[in-house]
Formats: sequence, C-alpha cells, structure tokens
Amino acid sequence: MSEKILAVAAGHEITEQELDNLIRNYPPEQQIYMSDPRAKQQVLEQLIAFHLFYKMAVDEGITESQEYQQLVAKVKVELASHMAATSVVESIQVTEAEEQEYYEQHMEQFQEKAQVRARHILVETREQAENIGKELEQGLDFAEAAKKYSTCPSGEKGGDLGYFTRGQMVPEFEKAAFGGETGKVIGPVETQFGCHLILVEDKKEGFVKPFGQVREQIHQQVIRTRQQAAYDEKVKELEAAYGVERRSEA
Repeated sequence: MSEKILAVAAGHEITEQELDNLIRNYPPEQQIYMSDPRAKQQVLEQLIAFHLFYKMAVDEGITESQEYQQLVAKVKVELASHMAATSVVESIQVTEAEEQEYYEQHMEQFQEKAQVRARHILVETREQAENIGKELEQGLDFAEAAKKYSTCPSGEKGGDLGYFTRGQMVPEFEKAAFGGETGKVIGPVETQFGCHLILVEDKKEGFVKPFGQVREQIHQQVIRTRQQAAYDEKVKELEAAYGVERRSEA
C-alpha cells in the first residue's frame, strides 16, 4: 500500500509519514496540539515552504557554495561524534536492586526537614511586647494584634511567616518556635531585630521520603552518573588509541 501524499512541493512528494516524523521532533507538550487539524495543517505548510526554499537554494547555487560545504562538513562531524558518543552510553541500565542500594546509602538526600508554621509580632522593647501579651490574654486575636502593632512587614498578613525549617530564622527565634507548644503564645523573645511574640500554628516532623516516591529521581541520578563514567572512560581509551596533543590551555 502506497503512502498517502499530502502535497507536492517543487517536485517533492510530501507524505503523511514525513509530516508525522517532523511532528515527532516537536516537544511533547506541543505534540498534544497536533491532534487539531488546523495545527497539523500549519506544520504541513511549514514543510512545503522548507522544500520550496531548498529548491531555491539548489537553483541559486547555494548548495555549491564554499560556505554551505563548510557547514555540511561541520554538521557531519558533529552528527557522527554525537552518534558515536550515544552508542557508548545508551545501553547502560540500572536495576531496582541498585536503585534501592543507592537509596539506602544516600538517605540524607531524601530527608524532609522538620518545619514550623508560625505568626509573630515584632516590637522594639520588651515592655511593648509584654503589654501586647496582656491584650492577647484578654482575648485580642493574634493576627489582629500583629496588624496593629508589629513593625515587621509580615504584620500586614497578620504576622504569618508560613512554614520554615531550621537555619532560616535567627537562633533565638528558631529555638523558641521549634521548642514552643502549638497554639500558645511564646515570648517575649529577644533577637537582634527587637522583641517577638510568637504563635506556633503547626509543626511537621522531619521524615525520609519513601523509596517509591523518589525512585525515578534515583534512577535518573544513577543513570547520569554511570553514563558520565562510561563516557569519561571511553575518552581515555580513544586518547590512547588515536593520540591527543594538548599544546595550550583553553
């Protein structure tokens, strides 16, 4: 059965297979839209223009020019080199047992740190903080107090700092927040910025992500590492076989 011919441009028969091959070169997210006949038609028009310009290049002698020949020679070298390098690394495989071994030996890479979500009110003096604390005890909402009194930009959001991990806050603040009880006001806590009242809203304990959740990440990491090692080793072999003379630093 002969292939379906979609167009003839400058004598070249453009088949459905040629069009499909071109579409397969598009990024996956763009290929999704190619199910739309209008989008597919646009690609066909591009392919028609491609062959028309090629015929123009032949007729005007562009394909016989020195510049063209140099570019072709350059592309040939790059293509052959790429295909040879790909042949060295494309057969490398990784088993699930090897992925599991990597996971067990590098668990620190998959550690989710403990987190705290807190609000705070920042003022200049301990006395101010203590007075605000009394208002909170009398029923003033913490978020409203932050909007009213806090000098920190977070005051506009009711003092909300979102979730944070150890090392993101100054030591005094961090110690109080991670050590404090959820739902209770902590402070005043003095830091280099002033005095804080802190309300811990939530805590998330640290944990190691399960193997199933990170397996694909591990697979890609191990594959890349092994491919790079195989590539480097092959370069050494080729240097020994064909010779390399380095005359100066790049």
